[in-house]
Amino acid sequence: MARRRLKVAIVAIEGTNNDLELKVALETLGARPEVVHLKQLEGRDVEPGSRRHLMDYQMLLFPGGFSGGDYVRAGAILAARTRSAIGNELEEYVRSGRLVGGICNGFQVLTELGLLPGRPGGRLGPPEAALMTNDSGRYECRPTFLAWQGGAFPPLQGRPMGDRYLFPSGHGEGKLVFGGEPGVRRKELEANGQVLFRWVAPDGAEAQYPWNPNGSEGNLAGITNPEGNVFGLMPHPERGFFRAQAPDWTRAGSAEGYGDGERFLDALLRYAERHT
Repeated sequence: MARRRLKVAIVAIEGTNNDLELKVALETLGARPEVVHLKQLEGRDVEPGSRRHLMDYQMLLFPGGFSGGDYVRAGAILAARTRSAIGNELEEYVRSGRLVGGICNGFQVLTELGLLPGRPGGRLGPPEAALMTNDSGRYECRPTFLAWQGGAFPPLQGRPMGDRYLFPSGHGEGKLVFGGEPGVRRKELEANGQVLFRWVAPDGAEAQYPWNPNGSEGNLAGITNPEGNVFGLMPHPERGFFRAQAPDWTRAGSAEGYGDGERFLDALLRYAERHT
């Protein structure tokens, strides 16, 4: 499929943000992103011409923000509304092999839906993990580094393991934890290739605070489902898309070009082009 025909749905409700930044980044890369309110996918309280259908899109993204005010728990309200409005369609979408991604608050939503770390077959279900309050007890907003772990995520296949990315982080609840005996579920994910990114120090060494901004188990910054087509990550590639967004652009002497967010988002689109 030609990229100019590649349609991406960016799901929004009250309180989501970074949806427009994500839209601009994907438009710059030649795709056709659209910010779609959940009601449009449900077909409730919208004009007939505003109705949207999930299967018309080649990729689905849940952006960052504070959906539903993050009352109850971060991401819980959007997850509950998504389950009620389009739960069956979402399961079908995941089974189709198309990419479903969650960034920051979107990661929290996919975890609440039970799509991450996920069950075989893309079934929704009770949460198997949680993104809890940062160890620091406060909102952490800073540049962060993460390293590709060479797992099951198809868009990054062929990249050298340890390939590093600089994405900004901005979250208060990003500590990824799993139920059961400590370390057991994480080791299962590692064995299954479901670890997408780990937090690392700028030189690639093991991350300590602040390079792991939240204290997540095993320095996990992003994971996938068993099939690799559903992913979640806490940092924001769309906030590191343009070179001018990098923290060192003034020292580098130029704001021209792109940052690491461009590499990541372009990889998503390349995969979607080949598999739709």
